[in-house]
Amino acid sequence: MGNKISRMYMPLAAAAALTLALSACGGGTGGGGGTGGEGGAASENLDGRGPITYVQGKDNSDVVRPLLEKWNKAHPDEKVTFKEQSDNADQQHDDLVKNFQAKNADYDVASVDVIWTAEFAAKGWLQPLKDTLKVSTEGMLPATVETGTYKDVLYTLPQTSDGGLLYYRKDLVPNPPKTWEEMMGMCSIAKDKGIDCYAGQFAQYEGLTVNVSEAINSEGGQIVDKEGKATVNSPEAKAGLENLVDAYKNGNIPKQALTYQEEQGRQSFEAGKLMFLRNWPYVYNLAKTDGSSTVKDTFGVAPLPGKDGPGASTLGGHNMGVSVYSKNKATAKDFLEFMTTEETQKFYATQGSLAPVLASLYDDADLIAQLPYLPVLKTSIENAVPRPVTPFYPAVTQAIQQNSFAALQGSKTVDQALTDMEAAIGTAGAK
Repeated sequence: MGNKISRMYMPLAAAAALTLALSACGGGTGGGGGTGGEGGAASENLDGRGPITYVQGKDNSDVVRPLLEKWNKAHPDEKVTFKEQSDNADQQHDDLVKNFQAKNADYDVASVDVIWTAEFAAKGWLQPLKDTLKVSTEGMLPATVETGTYKDVLYTLPQTSDGGLLYYRKDLVPNPPKTWEEMMGMCSIAKDKGIDCYAGQFAQYEGLTVNVSEAINSEGGQIVDKEGKATVNSPEAKAGLENLVDAYKNGNIPKQALTYQEEQGRQSFEAGKLMFLRNWPYVYNLAKTDGSSTVKDTFGVAPLPGKDGPGASTLGGHNMGVSVYSKNKATAKDFLEFMTTEETQKFYATQGSLAPVLASLYDDADLIAQLPYLPVLKTSIENAVPRPVTPFYPAVTQAIQQNSFAALQGSKTVDQALTDMEAAIGTAGAK
């Protein structure tokens, strides 16, 4: 996510999610024998020590490099090289798939979006974090640990969490809206000021899945049930998707918002052209410090508005996983632990507005003084709805994106979009 979604380790959030067609992502069972990394390469190099490479999306907030400098100074024989990917989540995913398929030993440790754990573990690409490679999850938010677990085995260690937040212009709206209806009623203020009212991430990519999931979950609907069965064709889900479609039709969501990923919305908000923005915690630090930000002293942060109170955020964030093909897994394990210490977690929060995975930090007075949004973020995470844990997530999210985007554009009715979405999710799960 997080984590714009692509950088996207910034943000915490929860929602319903999905993924489609993994033939494009490699099919097959992967180098680990298709047993979730329990055999084959997963049993090799467990004691290996030496230089490793860490792979992550674009380091927009300059969080990674200072940490690697600190590690490398203390570990001259086990230095970590940073392989920086793009800031696009889909490109990050495809890059990892390509290199895992190629059994590239140079991709030792990877930043893994929470929605990728099940897919990568099922294909046997991730090293099970147990036995000699067991790492502690003590004190971590339970929801974040669940995102790193597949079939009761921990495969990725929570690094940063994420939840959706509502950024608002407190100079125009002193008291933030608590419900979607209340927020829509405030859009006349934006119109009078000649600015846009509300935007989130509505381009056709993973961010749309997150926003649609939040809309549906906030109305009491769900995309799949606990067994993974598609349940999106319901009155509650219809109400959620209709909220977005109607807001787009009447202009409360501006036309250009259908091209917005995380950064476009952030830039519009910082430029003073937008009254309400749904985005991740990473925006807070940038909106406060960017030289181009016109809202440094005039914005506030609130929970996402829901039906009768706080809405259901999508749980986001990034975890760290060790490749089964790594030659130096003992070093990789130590590096995972270093990157998730309390000191490192505080650095993530203060340097990059990245949500901590340690529960205690949300009550840390010093941190709250620096990051006043932390209590709001805690509310977001507590109301978050995780996306489905499924090896077929790519196909599920495709189904959500394609059909909800069609509804927003008006090429499908909401009813037809939900009917088609449910059918496509059912097909994805049957693969």
